[in-house]
Amino acid sequence: MTRSPRLRRLHFLNSLFAPLTGHDLYLAQQIDDAIATSLGEAEERAPNDPSFVKAASELFTRLCSAQTKHGFFHWDASADADTGAAPLFARAGVMQGLRELATFPESTLLVTNLRTAHCPPTKRWTERRRQEYDEALAFIRDLAAARSRRGANMNLLFL
Repeated sequence: MTRSPRLRRLHFLNSLFAPLTGHDLYLAQQIDDAIATSLGEAEERAPNDPSFVKAASELFTRLCSAQTKHGFFHWDASADADTGAAPLFARAGVMQGLRELATFPESTLLVTNLRTAHCPPTKRWTERRRQEYDEALAFIRDLAAARSRRGANMNLLFL
């Protein structure tokens, strides 16, 4: 059962903007409409479309900068296609975000393209790639839990 790109975008936006909107689906719809007007052919764009992710993260960054209680960091695992998903570089990227978010009582860490970094679209998923991807997910979750401030509320989103 496949979902429409619009429904997937709404789920993504509701998760991303939930700390600011309080899980209000009406506001998620308005945010989707605002992003759609800034992008061409928005109806066909999936939430993992790079231009959609960029527009959503820029909007979220602007909203968070207006608030003093909520921080936001976006780490793109495919920024360096050769090394982004390697454990050492993943740790460096996530730690940079955790350092920036350490001062906020609430924060959101968005990790994008981790799946693509482990298995580019031209390649096939192998057992080894799947295992490395699962290990990277667990590593980032554990790192975020271990390095975030006690009592801080952090939303960790993977797209």
